[in-house]
Amino acid sequence: MPRTLTSIKAEIFSYKGQLVRCRTSKGRNRTEETEGILLDVYPKLFTLYDESRASTVSFSYAEILTREVELEIVSRV
Repeated sequence: MPRTLTSIKAEIFSYKGQLVRCRTSKGRNRTEETEGILLDVYPKLFTLYDESRASTVSFSYAEILTREVELEIVSRV
């Protein structure tokens, strides 16, 4: 089954409040890893709280669809 924005939103909504690892492609073979708690899920984006930097980072569902961002569950709460 092909992934759609609707299925991605539903999957991410199920991760809300859990610790996740986010790998972001920055181009030219550069990646950035962020680990934090999935705070909120909005219609166009979701937010992740990075405890090590004490900041909130936001990502769009389209970034997951295009594989610019990958999410991985670290632990289930």
